Amino acid sequence: MKLGICSDTHDNLDLAEGAVELFEDEGVEAVVHCGDIVAPFTANVFDADFEFHAVRGNNDGEWNLQNAVSTFGTYHGEAADLSFEGTEVAVYHGTNETLVEGLLESGAYDYVFRGHTHERHREEWGDTVHVNPGGLPIPGADDAYYVATLDTDTDELAFHEV
Repeated sequence: MKLGICSDTHDNLDLAEGAVELFEDEGVEAVVHCGDIVAPFTANVFDADFEFHAVRGNNDGEWNLQNAVSTFGTYHGEAADLSFEGTEVAVYHGTNETLVEGLLESGAYDYVFRGHTHERHREEWGDTVHVNPGGLPIPGADDAYYVATLDTDTDELAFHEV
């Protein structure tokens, strides 16, 4: 199964639309947003021809975001425990590094997806792979917006500049 992974769009419609277009071009079957969508008008961009999952980020304060996502996808709240054809995935925005490390060290997941730092990242923790797709460019982080794709059949992870 091919997954799309994104985070920290922060109401930038051009980047959100670019991510959706890239995911459609890549033929992803499901997209996981690791938080900081921010407002419903940006969430609605992800109402596309794929399964959609989102967790809450520290800037997702608008209560109506959950209602907007729920019309076409699943809004999981603080964190998600997902399974894609036998691949176990934890999703958490990443504001608390102790919680991120706990998810990684638990050994319960094949992948832990997180956002928050705005830096793309891939790191192996034993049998678990830690993935941050990147985020809206900010000083001290990535200088462009990146998303990731993951083929769960081959474990091939790729970062894509949007």
